[in-house]
Amino acid sequence: MKDFVAYIVKNLVDNPDKVRINEVGGTHTLIIELAVEKSDIGKIIGKKGKTINAIRTLLMSVASRNGIRVNLEIIEEDEEKEEVAVREEVVKEEEAVKEEAGE
Repeated sequence: MKDFVAYIVKNLVDNPDKVRINEVGGTHTLIIELAVEKSDIGKIIGKKGKTINAIRTLLMSVASRNGIRVNLEIIEEDEEKEEVAVREEVVKEEEAVKEEAGE
């Protein structure tokens, strides 16, 4: 599935080397997270969301052949950086608490 999405998306964007795809899945459901360059997001979404909906339709068709459900999400670079920053902040706070406790 990841390769299928990569093939479609990389042919639509100006910066195919900046496309990042992550699969998060269980036994019957698969979530595909797609991150592209900020300037390419409009190309992926398309007018009134037609391009992303077409990609999702194709993806659901392929997934149904394999007996799984799939969900495609677009993640903005800023959100991804924020998540990393939040994780780092939590780690720093935990280390500070341990130091105060004398561990």
